[in-house]
Amino acid sequence: MVKLFIAAVVFISANAFAEKCMISVTREACPGQEKESYAKCDGNAVCKPKEVEAKTEKECAKKATKECENARLDITKSKTITATFGEKATPVEGGKNFCAADRSDFNGCKK
Repeated sequence: MVKLFIAAVVFISANAFAEKCMISVTREACPGQEKESYAKCDGNAVCKPKEVEAKTEKECAKKATKECENARLDITKSKTITATFGEKATPVEGGKNFCAADRSDFNGCKK
């Protein structure tokens, strides 16, 4: 019983300061690949914001940057990723796009 109580206290303490990090994704499809590219966003170029927990704005920015990864080079041309953090939904780093335009996994559409 004591071990269970300690585990609960540790779990609550570790998550007590986590805040909402809302990550927004907008996809740009390769020509003719809109249906496939937007399938991950219920058929839309703009996805519903994804909620993840982060303890700091910096951690939220790191999680947003990870969302830039693009494994479907000939389907999705690029992505725009922005994030908000905390109760007041403050734009992370001024609302910047976390995906660099010159990423090697962007702009791989077949001509």
